[in-house]
Amino acid sequence: MALPLALCLSRFYTVNMDYQHEQHIVHLIVYHIIWCPKRRRKVLLGDLANRLEQIIHEVAKEHTWEVIRLAVQPDHVHLFIRSNPYSMPTDIARTIKGRSSHVLREEFPTLHKLPSLWTRSTFYSTASKVSAETIQKYIERQSKT
Repeated sequence: MALPLALCLSRFYTVNMDYQHEQHIVHLIVYHIIWCPKRRRKVLLGDLANRLEQIIHEVAKEHTWEVIRLAVQPDHVHLFIRSNPYSMPTDIARTIKGRSSHVLREEFPTLHKLPSLWTRSTFYSTASKVSAETIQKYIERQSKT
């Protein structure tokens, strides 16, 4: 039996996986997003990686997203982020990739050798504090009544 994602994550770090209550809306929207530099070049190092982290946190704050976990590797970025019902996951990645590409290429001239900073490819995965198994059991119980 697979453990719920929230339980697995709690072993590594504390995550606020409580439902958000807004006017007429209750939600818990969490995404794992991964993207890479063009040609998977290992350019995300040192000051550039630190600046990228700052930019991601700035963009998240502007859009009321919560960065739960961020790992900048030399050739890719892992972002675990809490969103809201008004933001599509594609918009999250597009906004962060767009802003970071613009700012980093201005501040780090060595990036001009790449045709663009990021690939168009992005990985998206959803997460929740309820496992797929729990949802299936709930639906089965509902259909029996």
